[in-house]
Amino acid sequence: MHTLRFAFICCIALIAVGYPSRAQKTQDWPNFARYHAENDSLNGTVNRGDRVVFMGNSITDSWIRFSPEFFANNHFIDRGISGQTTPQMLVRFRADVISLRPKAVVMLCGINDIAGNTGPSTLEMIEDNIMSMAELAKANKIKVILSSVLPAYDFPWNPGSFPAEKIIALNAWIREYAHKNRWAYLDYYPAMVDERKGMKAEYSSDGVHPNKLGYQVMEKIAEPVIREEVKLQR
Repeated sequence: MHTLRFAFICCIALIAVGYPSRAQKTQDWPNFARYHAENDSLNGTVNRGDRVVFMGNSITDSWIRFSPEFFANNHFIDRGISGQTTPQMLVRFRADVISLRPKAVVMLCGINDIAGNTGPSTLEMIEDNIMSMAELAKANKIKVILSSVLPAYDFPWNPGSFPAEKIIALNAWIREYAHKNRWAYLDYYPAMVDERKGMKAEYSSDGVHPNKLGYQVMEKIAEPVIREEVKLQR
């Protein structure tokens, strides 16, 4: 009897180890599911050769909701996902950028890494992930357009972080990395920073995410640079 019970327990243990649980099956850490259907649909349409993908976090994710005409009128594609860090973006970079065969990718990322959204992250770790995404784009003949991280005095969801100096240091590295590789750099930071090294109050309700006016400032900086890089026609 004891032998049968032991064998039964062993079988259950082997099944548990050998087969993923329902929770494991539904885990999607990089959130491939978010744009899976849209990517399939887009890849079924004619590619005119002027696609520009915006890769990022909530700041990119919300951009299209505040300013849908900015994306529709310019054939821009929004692939931002709220809360994401650069390792998550790196994992989904092939699915959400490369597979769409864009002319260019606009990368705006790093703030959530500094906030520790997926655990502690050094500036070097963030830089490594940005380099990896940029190198993947370059290898697939996609133009790289890097962006400065937006200013933030503190994080509402992680108060007491005071990330301003880290943001300044990361932006200095991104600017130099873009210059070294002769890639375009969208420098939003100077136009949006206040005297505390946070975001100007008129551009954000929470000090991190732009409002409509904030996105308009960003668009005035981004659009002419992207047009020049991709040679977009009005």
